Amino acid sequence: MAVTHVHPPGSAIGVGIVGLSAFGGWAAEAHVPALQKLPGFELRALAASSVASAKSAGEKFGVGLTFDNVEELAQRDEVDLVVVSVQVREHRSLVLSALGAKKMVLCEWPLGVDLAEAEEIAADAAATGVRTFIGLQARSAPAVRYLRDLIRDGYVGEVLSTSVIASTMLWGRTFDRKNAYILDRNGGATMLTVPFGHTIDGLTSVLGEFTECTATTATRRGRVFDKHSGEPAVMTAEDQIAVTGTLNGGAVASIHFRGGHTRGTNFLWEINGTHGDLRVTGQTGHLGLGQFKIYGGRLGDTAVTELPVPVEYKLPQFIGDREQNAYAVAHQYAAILSDIVDNTRLAPDFAHGVDRHRLIDSVRRAAESGRRQIIQIG
Repeated sequence: MAVTHVHPPGSAIGVGIVGLSAFGGWAAEAHVPALQKLPGFELRALAASSVASAKSAGEKFGVGLTFDNVEELAQRDEVDLVVVSVQVREHRSLVLSALGAKKMVLCEWPLGVDLAEAEEIAADAAATGVRTFIGLQARSAPAVRYLRDLIRDGYVGEVLSTSVIASTMLWGRTFDRKNAYILDRNGGATMLTVPFGHTIDGLTSVLGEFTECTATTATRRGRVFDKHSGEPAVMTAEDQIAVTGTLNGGAVASIHFRGGHTRGTNFLWEINGTHGDLRVTGQTGHLGLGQFKIYGGRLGDTAVTELPVPVEYKLPQFIGDREQNAYAVAHQYAAILSDIVDNTRLAPDFAHGVDRHRLIDSVRRAAESGRRQIIQIG
């Protein structure tokens, strides 16, 4: 079906954020700073959980149109793009409301609480014909795009294998009460879906999709503690994820995600090829956050040396920026702007989000069954 939304050339894209709070949260920490520094967008509206909270957020962020429901926000002519930034359990109803108003939608990842819900949302979006975007921003991050080009241009030759070891900061011994929902294995926002999902999406954007996988998962800390009160709580979400598999082209992949923080390695990604090696390091096992250093060596090199990300991969207003939450998100918004204005296909859409849900579902089934899973993406 043809896209129903055509944006007037030269005009700013009006954004309405669902879930923007005066008291912080991902929308306030990532989306607002990104939009404030990017030409081509205007934050014109927001929706929050109540009239009072919406008004408070509007006053804090200078947003004139405030609502306590997505329906009114989506009906406004000033809003071209609805951004859904709330807990994943609420994604379905909010996204479907925005689609019903024929508005473009950027939904945070995960798209749904599970594969079936994600497929339903994507099918509805396809039926309406509007442009959609899924918040898998890691693939838009400068370091990841630079890695993709290094691999494409043959820096390591043929890729033989890749390995990742990552610690996620969350899902450790303690938790913050505001994030208690992430402890529930069935809540949609777990270590498997969020940091693993973001990072595996970045990895596959560089090296290609998985064709098969085996997996072992476990919840090693079933009892965790509120970091303020010390009160115990039950965690059913996995805090250990070990995946092995093969990628398109035959490269072997090994990924181990661990809950919490380690005094040792919190993020290390290596890519080994016939002509060289690449090494990526960072402070968090989440490619959608922060900035990462790349090291490489090839042919006659005896060790790896740093390969700084060239400035042309970075938005000028974000060179040297240390606002880690907004960094990759801003680069995804730049891709979204190109998609809307120039009809490119740079940012991942809901159909891509379903593919990523399929991979995660395959990992879960591999862990539960103990059997290798054949993965079909697309």
